[in-house]
Amino acid sequence: MSHHLKAEHISEEMHDCIENCSDCHDVCTEAIVHCLTKGGAYADLEHIKTLLDCAQACDTSRDFMLRGSALHDMYCRGCSHACDRCAESCEQLAGDDEVLRNCAQTCRRCAESCRQMAAAGH
Repeated sequence: MSHHLKAEHISEEMHDCIENCSDCHDVCTEAIVHCLTKGGAYADLEHIKTLLDCAQACDTSRDFMLRGSALHDMYCRGCSHACDRCAESCEQLAGDDEVLRNCAQTCRRCAESCRQMAAAGH
């Protein structure tokens, strides 16, 4: 179930990418709080910055797609890179941590979706 109306400029592929970006933003934001609460290696500055980069990239890409910007493909390309980096960072720390494993999986799904949008360039 979508939280936004499906405008005429939003294809099914773009709609899926918007949803993936929304999910990824939320999961990364939740992971930041989780990691800061756990402390230690989880609260490492570079890891937190990577989570923040990913959350913001997802938010920005989603907004460019929602308004049908001709520039959305460039932002989706950048977002895919931020998501890949975030997934790697979470995977390195995850171990049996369910929050970070879920974050890595969500980031991978979003990265792939954004790569498809960037390649489509529509």
